[in-house]
Parts: sequence; structure tokens; C-alpha cells
Amino acid sequence: MKLLNGAVVDHGGSLGRARVLFPNALLPFVDLSTGINPHSYPLFDLPATSLSRLPEAARTRDLTEIAASTYGAPSPANVVAAPGTQILLPRVASLISPGKALVLGPTYAEHARAAAIAGHQVAEVDNFEALADADLVIIVNPNNPDGRVIERDRLLALAAGLRAKGGLLVVDEAFMDVGPRQHSVAGDVGRGGLVVLRSFGKFFGLAGLRLGFALSDTATVDRLDTQFGPWAVAGPALEYGIRALADIEWQDVMRASLAGESARLDALFGRFGVPVAGGTTLYRFLSLTNAADLFAALGERGILLRHFADRPDVLRAGLPGSEEEWQRLESALAEWASRREHQSKGSKQ
Repeated sequence: MKLLNGAVVDHGGSLGRARVLFPNALLPFVDLSTGINPHSYPLFDLPATSLSRLPEAARTRDLTEIAASTYGAPSPANVVAAPGTQILLPRVASLISPGKALVLGPTYAEHARAAAIAGHQVAEVDNFEALADADLVIIVNPNNPDGRVIERDRLLALAAGLRAKGGLLVVDEAFMDVGPRQHSVAGDVGRGGLVVLRSFGKFFGLAGLRLGFALSDTATVDRLDTQFGPWAVAGPALEYGIRALADIEWQDVMRASLAGESARLDALFGRFGVPVAGGTTLYRFLSLTNAADLFAALGERGILLRHFADRPDVLRAGLPGSEEEWQRLESALAEWASRREHQSKGSKQ
């Protein structure tokens, strides 16, 4: 069990930090440090009123209706929209009185930080069975960064136990758009004691739009909605959310495309002796003893992976967004592998 506090930690996607780490890198950076889809939903002309007027309540209702349908929530009354899931985390953690919070890890660090901000005593555990002892449980499903999936039946059993004692299960399904959707618990939130978080920006590749959702029983949704008040979601985010979530054809085509690209990435890493240990079709999880060396070698060539300060033997790699980026990654990996082979031969002489 690892005890955690509310300290801010480093995340992927910071090109400013990358420039400090690799001041002589080839630019522009190929940023593979996030799990954001590099092929974003097509941009379109927004109605001028989405910028010039406060958002209408009717458009927010339109968004929650299509979100409920797309994510499989019981009804729009079980969905609250927010300016990104990040802003939801401490509010959701505050739904119950401060107590013992357990996070199934290793995983996304912001959940533990949010729970600590809400006053909980927070620890990270790697044993699912240990979670039943908590007041607040947080599980990322599929997990970031290793792609671990917890089956729906196990999640519902845990939620029932927590609900019986006034506890809460939070399931972050940020990557369920590309995960095994049969294990989503979005359709079960009406039972109570359960909150599901869904991120818009990752799968649709529009992270800067800042849009996310909390799915729960109607009383909990009302409570969260009251905290946000009117106009919580900006007009442009409403318009993109409504159109993209309704575009089932685009979503299906994109899932197939991402599956093909993630298989291509696995094959590319495999050619140069880099083992892929898991992940989702938006990111791959790499486990190797020389992870720090690979991170530095690629960084110096302007290829940015996600590394983890407390886990020096793992990396996460997102998908290249163009053929040029694929070629740059292949060249950088080839150079790294050649250098290591030369060093190995030299050490044997």
C-alpha cells in the first residue's frame, strides 16, 4: 500500500517541459506522451451565437441527452456535463464525508490528489480485494497506463458493498470509448453509490475543448449540477459535444482505424526489441529495464514518450499522427537499437 498526498505531479503533454529536458532536440516535437487521439473529430464552423451569447439551457439538455444515449446511461437525468473531467474529480470525491480512500493502482495520479484535497486519507493499492475496506474507491477502467480492465460484475459487486455502508465507487471510464464496452458500468449508475466519469477530449482528440461528464443516480447528478450552476459548459464545447457524440459512424470508423494503428505501433516497437506489455488502442504500455535510456534517446531526437518518475522501468507511447511522425519514430528507434548493439559488442571485446 502506498500512501498518497495532494501534491501536484507531472503529466504528459507538456512541450514546455520537453524543451527544458531536451533543449537540442529536433523540432517540432512528435508528442507521443499523451493518450489523446491524434486524429481529431473534424472541425466545423460554429454558430456565431456559441461565442457571442451565454449557452442556452436547452443546448445543455441536448448534450446530456445525446451523452446518455452514447454512453448508455439510464437517462439524461443521470448525466451532468462539465468543463472537463479534471474539474469533476474533487467534487466527486467530496460527495461523501472524509474517510478512507483507496485508488486501484498504479494509475492516473490526479484521482489520489483530488481525494486528498477533499479531505480523505488516500492510499494506492494493487489488490482489488483490498478495496472493499474503503469508504471511497477509485478505479480507472481501462486503466491508464497499462490498460488493465476490471470486469463489470466485479465492479458492481464492489459498488453494492460500498453502497450498503454509505460509501462510493468512482469508475473513470476515460478510455472506455476504445475499451471493452461490455465492462462499462455506465448503465448501472441508477442503483446509487456509483459515479462513472467519461472524457470527451481523449477519443475525439479535442482535449483543449474541455468537456467531460459524470454519470450517477439522479440525486447525485442534481447535487453536482447545483454546484456548477448555469453555463458550466462553454458554447463551443456544447456544439462539438452534441455533433460528435451523435456521429456514430465516425466513432465506429475511428475505433477500427485506431486498432490498426496500435497494431502497427506494436510491430514497430517489436522490430527494435521494445516489448509492449499492454495499453489501449490510444496508447501502448512499454515495460523494459532500459526505459530511461529509450526515453532519453527518443527525446533527444524530438520524440516525446510518457515516463513515470516512480516507475523507471515503464513508458507509455501514444500514436503518431502522420506518416512523417511514423518515419521519425522509426528512424529514432533504429538509431537507438544500433547504438545499443554497438555498446553491447564493445562490452564483450
